[in-house]
Amino acid sequence: MRQTTLRTNKVLCNKNICFPIGTILAVQKYHNKLKFHSIFGKFKKKGRDINGLLKGLVSYKLTENLSVSKASVWINRNEVRQKFNLKKFQERTLFRTLEIIGKNREEIIANIQDALFETYSFEHTDVNLDWTSVILHGDKCKLGKHGYSRDYRPDKKQITIGLTELAGPINIPIGITVNAGNVNDVTHFNDTYGQVKRKLMQGSLVIFDKGADSKKNIETILADKMKYLTAKKLNKSDDKRIKMFDKSKGEIIDPVRKVYGIKYVKPNSIDYFFFSEALQKEHLETKKRKAMRKYMEAKEIQKSLDKNRGLPKKYRIDNELVDVTYSYQTKLKELSEEEALKLVKSAAITGREGFFCIKSCVNLTLKQALDTYRKKDSIEKIFNSLKNMIEIKPLRVWSDDSIYGAILIGFIAQLFMSLIRYDNDELKHTSTKFIKNSLMNLTVTVDFKAGHQKSYIYANFDPINTLILGQNEAIT
Repeated sequence: MRQTTLRTNKVLCNKNICFPIGTILAVQKYHNKLKFHSIFGKFKKKGRDINGLLKGLVSYKLTENLSVSKASVWINRNEVRQKFNLKKFQERTLFRTLEIIGKNREEIIANIQDALFETYSFEHTDVNLDWTSVILHGDKCKLGKHGYSRDYRPDKKQITIGLTELAGPINIPIGITVNAGNVNDVTHFNDTYGQVKRKLMQGSLVIFDKGADSKKNIETILADKMKYLTAKKLNKSDDKRIKMFDKSKGEIIDPVRKVYGIKYVKPNSIDYFFFSEALQKEHLETKKRKAMRKYMEAKEIQKSLDKNRGLPKKYRIDNELVDVTYSYQTKLKELSEEEALKLVKSAAITGREGFFCIKSCVNLTLKQALDTYRKKDSIEKIFNSLKNMIEIKPLRVWSDDSIYGAILIGFIAQLFMSLIRYDNDELKHTSTKFIKNSLMNLTVTVDFKAGHQKSYIYANFDPINTLILGQNEAIT
């Protein structure tokens, strides 16, 4: 009988395995290029090879990146282990590796810096410095403290991270520091700057935001014969400038956002004072929303008073160890809605909206000062990449050295991504996410056939992973 309909294909089980190879090859390429074998090999000479474990951890960080426990399972597959020249190991080996890396972090980072500057001839050593926080889950880590949370989780303990990046067009991270969660930027500056200053040429420009601006920090930079550029917190003297500010006498810097500037030259520094109509509008809209929230809170409290009820729970201190007696009243009985809104708006709006100031020891044009400071946002992009693409968070409850080690693994993964962009002009503006996905898409299938030698089938080449690895290099 002739077959007239298609039969369903049967799925036949086999021993073939398939895994992402692109990230592994990229990690191996840059591990070899920067001679990491000599950097890490001296810290663990017995047992499993620390360089194989390091490459496995960084590769996993750029692939599935779920947990150290999952990383152990992922790396321990026979065909994957062979790529790292590793024998089978236990999960605790990875935790021990993190502790070793974390314990020796300062020497490791110094050696990585040396390797970078020996391998590449960077055109300058101007640097951007910035700081962020990462929340911790659990209470055992001594580094974990409550502080100003950039992750909008003030309820959680955290650590603070400082990062140094070679400024554009290089945009490569060269240092990372970790401190307790309650260390502010002014204090953290000393560690972050101190970690990299030996690699900076005299006269290099150190760029940072107003959170780390202090007389002591600026004196430190100048004592090292470096230069600085930072944002300045507005004070009472700036309020006088604001009152006297006349757009017609200022220089138009940005016609789109309508930014005007005036330059104030002082004996030891220069203030670049700016006003932005677009920024003023944004500030006013934000403060109007804040004023409306305050008004709605007052209405809710007044409603409780009118009904002779207690203060709503969200406005009370919720702590069993604290005894509090509340006495409160609102001004809403005396004011109309229009008057009440006007009152909270006038309290929120200071007159500084739209104004900002950059200061430096370098005599620049207003446009040069503004453009240089704006380009500092490249380091914020690295933080975003570290947190949301490399995914150094969330950090679980580990020892301090393990925390340091986990952060350093993330830093190395980010360093490799940045070097890929630096080495390939075509990828200069390609995000970590797209580079990472392209490398993950490049897979190898290990084909096991009875009576035959196993074969390797590479698939899913695309323009990005082919550019990074080269097709011939990827198939070796």
